[in-house]
Amino acid sequence: MRAGTFVYPWDVIGDPAAPGLLADLGVASVTLASAYHSTRALTPRHPGHRIVTAEHAAVLYPPDGARWSGRPLRPYEAGEWAPGDAYGEAAGALADAGLEVHSWVVLAHNSRLGAEHPATSVVNAHGDRYPWAPCIARPDVRAYLVELAVEAAVRPGAAGTELESCGWYGFAHLHAHDKTAGVALGDREQYLLSLCFCPSCREGYGEEGVDPDALAAAVRGALEPVWTGGAPGPLDDFEAPVLAWRTRTARTLQESAVAAVRAAAPSGFRVLLHADPHPYRCGANVGTDPAHVLDVADGVVTPSATVTPFAPHAAPDTVLAANFGVVTGMGGSPATLAEDARRAAAEGATELRLYHAGLASDADLALVAEALRKLG
Repeated sequence: MRAGTFVYPWDVIGDPAAPGLLADLGVASVTLASAYHSTRALTPRHPGHRIVTAEHAAVLYPPDGARWSGRPLRPYEAGEWAPGDAYGEAAGALADAGLEVHSWVVLAHNSRLGAEHPATSVVNAHGDRYPWAPCIARPDVRAYLVELAVEAAVRPGAAGTELESCGWYGFAHLHAHDKTAGVALGDREQYLLSLCFCPSCREGYGEEGVDPDALAAAVRGALEPVWTGGAPGPLDDFEAPVLAWRTRTARTLQESAVAAVRAAAPSGFRVLLHADPHPYRCGANVGTDPAHVLDVADGVVTPSATVTPFAPHAAPDTVLAANFGVVTGMGGSPATLAEDARRAAAEGATELRLYHAGLASDADLALVAEALRKLG
């Protein structure tokens, strides 16, 4: 079963052994970050460093000045954590080791964009702004995301791309010194806290026949029991039109982004979306309608637990990549990878994605290599 793994450029640059180590795992491809959000990452084998701090969302290559000239929203260049054409340098080293390279593009997740352009952010029913979550209903945000998808995806030598966060982002966010766990928030609570009330979304709700002020009051009312330990209330007649607006907004962004990438890419370039089969979901794996997203893209990368809903809508050449965590310290289970992969294949998965070879310990990678040998 074909397998690929995620890697950052800083896992490879400055470590001559890294490409060979990845090739020896038994993976066929590497999904290499070309546009990524802020993070703090461990590099357990690198000869020159152990901790990399990416201070803000950035492209990991030199952006095209002419492409972005005159645009108020434009990508940020990386700092010392990925100087110059870090993506290109790492991609070349990986290709020299016989690995197929795909770009990894994070779109609607950018805290610096929200800090410097506050009007671009999702705003919840209480008026709280989420600077990490650009609102995909805003025309300026959509134009920026589509242009970023093209530039960051179609990098020299890339055989394809994986677009992450190509849809709604919302409340959920791994944040520094997070203090939000005092009240348990399930799927329903997170959805309600992720509904946006920026001017573009208020207009969109109106197009669906919904009074945005009445909707905001209903959302606040539905959440009120949560703060005292109860269950969220219903939205009644608002539920269907709100989801219809959000689903349509995400679909049209995905259609535009994929079409633009394909128009700029060479023949055979493969476009995958990181996706969840439930349209209301927000985050890195964006909520989708399985039939629609597989009609738009060449396939999806989805957590191993959510492969099944996509399978009935897959064509013979559709990629259904089951994503497995293989970092034990982050909740992954490399020891059961072979068994888990066989189960995913029985549910319709055609490929594996392994998160994340650059972060994994030597012991975890040894288990990954053993599992991939068993899978053949």
